[in-house]
Amino acid sequence: MNLSMRWLREFVDIDENINMREFSEAITMSGSKVESFEKEGSELKNIVVGRVLSTEKHPDADRLTVCKVDVGEAEPIQIVTAATNVVPDVLVPVAKDNSVVHSGQKIKKGKLRGVLSQGMFCSVAELGVTVHDFPYAIEDGIFLIQEDCKVGDDIRDAIGLNDTKVEFEITSNRPDCFSVIGLAREAAATYNKPLKLHTPVVKGIGESCEGMLDVKIENKELCKMYSAKIVKNVRVKPSPRWLRERLRAMGVRPINNIVDITNYVMLEYGQPMHAFDLRFVDGAKIRIRNAKAGETITTLDGIERKLSEKNLIIADENKPIAIAGVMGGEFSGIVDDTNTIVFESANFDGASVRLTAKEHGMRTDASSRYEKGLDPNNCLPALQRACELVELLDAGDVYDGEIIDFAGESIDKINVRKRIALEPDWINSFLDTKLSVDEMRAILTKLECEFDGEDVLPPTFRPDLQHKADIAEEIARFVGYNTIPSTSISGGAQGKYTARQKFDNKIASTMLALGLSEIMTYSFVSPKYYDKILMPKDSKLRRSVVITNPLGEDTSVMRTTALPSILEILAKNYNNRNEKAYLYELAREYIPTTDDKLPVEKNKLIGGFYGLSDFFELKGIVEETLDRLSIYDYDVEASADEFAYHPGRCAVLTIDGERIGVFGELHPQVAENYGIVERVYAFELEADLLFKYTKSEKQYTPLPKFPAVTRDIAVICDENIPVLTLEKAMKKSAGSTLESVKLFDVYQGEQIEKGKKNVAFRITMRSHNETLTDEHANSTMKKIMKALENEGAVLRA
Repeated sequence: MNLSMRWLREFVDIDENINMREFSEAITMSGSKVESFEKEGSELKNIVVGRVLSTEKHPDADRLTVCKVDVGEAEPIQIVTAATNVVPDVLVPVAKDNSVVHSGQKIKKGKLRGVLSQGMFCSVAELGVTVHDFPYAIEDGIFLIQEDCKVGDDIRDAIGLNDTKVEFEITSNRPDCFSVIGLAREAAATYNKPLKLHTPVVKGIGESCEGMLDVKIENKELCKMYSAKIVKNVRVKPSPRWLRERLRAMGVRPINNIVDITNYVMLEYGQPMHAFDLRFVDGAKIRIRNAKAGETITTLDGIERKLSEKNLIIADENKPIAIAGVMGGEFSGIVDDTNTIVFESANFDGASVRLTAKEHGMRTDASSRYEKGLDPNNCLPALQRACELVELLDAGDVYDGEIIDFAGESIDKINVRKRIALEPDWINSFLDTKLSVDEMRAILTKLECEFDGEDVLPPTFRPDLQHKADIAEEIARFVGYNTIPSTSISGGAQGKYTARQKFDNKIASTMLALGLSEIMTYSFVSPKYYDKILMPKDSKLRRSVVITNPLGEDTSVMRTTALPSILEILAKNYNNRNEKAYLYELAREYIPTTDDKLPVEKNKLIGGFYGLSDFFELKGIVEETLDRLSIYDYDVEASADEFAYHPGRCAVLTIDGERIGVFGELHPQVAENYGIVERVYAFELEADLLFKYTKSEKQYTPLPKFPAVTRDIAVICDENIPVLTLEKAMKKSAGSTLESVKLFDVYQGEQIEKGKKNVAFRITMRSHNETLTDEHANSTMKKIMKALENEGAVLRA
């Protein structure tokens, strides 16, 4: 919904110099959300009104004219143009040097065929308007201005292209806000200003329309009210500039005075209207009924539509003349020779209009308003306003009186307001406020609610107010949500992450930081997946939970290992020619029990990748993950017993003898089974055990006060002794002065005995109480060497 600020100020005293950002924020906080705002013509730069002083032919071009133009400066400027409708003494839009037109094109002075041109004349299109906005203009030529303006005026002010448009996002429960008056009510309440509503006054011609038209509602469930007024001696012509400006700002194209009046009233009051040419209403009868089987209508868009018996229509004595609430018929429109018209203002059932519009594939401005549920009490004021505009614009002569039919016996039944008990204590408890009854009543009063004792009587244009919670919401939005204190929920747990949720989040952030993308796979798989990862026939993992009613064989069992699932995704990426893929999943595996109980559900952190990688990158990912999870005291042992992995490039992780995971290069046959013709790496970590061993509490270590002492040693040992074994032996024997042990070289070659390897470490020692002496360091090194000798390592000579 677009809103013209100039139109809004007719109903509420909003300062013309108001900061639009502040206005948007204020009215958004009170419940009417602003999407954006825009000043009309803001893209136009340095374009003014000019008067052509003289014209003469270009000396070197037959189709060009050299013009002297007064633009309100000390000296006239010269413009070369190819336009044929520019003559002396006309007013024209002049884009001067360094100007910008509607398309964004920048205009600079230059020479045309050797003659200086200091700007450009503009057409309506170059100003961002159309001939509908200025009917006297021509499309293919320069805009010759006929407005009341003077030379040198900014073109935006001269032609009224200076309104501010505000775009609102209106929710479907607030049909009243699909109108200028509805948004004016919200602005008035937001700024605590009086709302200046105008009561339409129709003078009439002293002749009654009684007997000229017979109106009858045949389906009283789908039409609550139908009202009409008749206008004769219709004078179809362009609307005045002020009306065209308002329609343009609201996003509606001006057409002619009669059509523009119906659109104007729809925008102002939110009440759709239609005008029928009385000569095409057979029998001067209007019937609001359901369509008959086989009936058709050609709508205003020129399309013949077959009607169903569920469609509510407006019909004359013989035929449908409009689809109720959606669109009029082809012969109901206003044309140049129209003499007598019928203005229609009715209230149709919103659901019926919605279904009909959807059935015929046409959603109009009228149907979009009707389907939200309109106030039947708005019909007559809107009808009066339309006829008032007819007289104001001298568009015709209005007959006295209205022709009305109601679904009920009288209009009194339509005027009945709902009753909602005002419960101040409940509202204060609900909102956590301490408002007095008078404060609540003051807010509701400015929203046009009335009171009957302790009951609130909402206005009929507010169908969204049905319950005491709705009343509380109205109070809250004008008290200000930002002024209501924030309080904790009483009687329940506070919203926060559990320790396990924090742990899982840390895993996710670590994986993403290491370059792995998260995937999510199905927990049910095919039994054939176990063969593809070379699972032994007698493996306990082949015993799976079988799904009773599976979608197919490929989803017939619950997985006992998530490795095939991630390999399927890696294979898809490889087949799609992705150069590399790094994936992970916090997966769940289902291990059946020996009895009929539910299976044991294990959480597994599993990852896999291929492309531009090697075993040491995999090892680094696993080590960094464990480090981020504060898991340090783990053992890494080479393993050749993992069925899915390469027997010489696989390792098992344990903590105190408990297996926490495995990582390594996949067996080449497994990679081949998945169609991946390069090395694939994977890791499987028991997430539940990682959570068990993680150290959530961090221990602070102060910065050292004393210097460190370093020693480098190189030892020779059997090539099958893991370096980790030597590191553990050193750390265990060195005592508290040992700060770190770092491996920096492993060598095997001609200078080392076959079957042996040279391993070099840098040992860092430090005391927190004193500066270490050589004696202290040497004593520690003796302990370290003795521990290494016990593991089969000797100091290299």
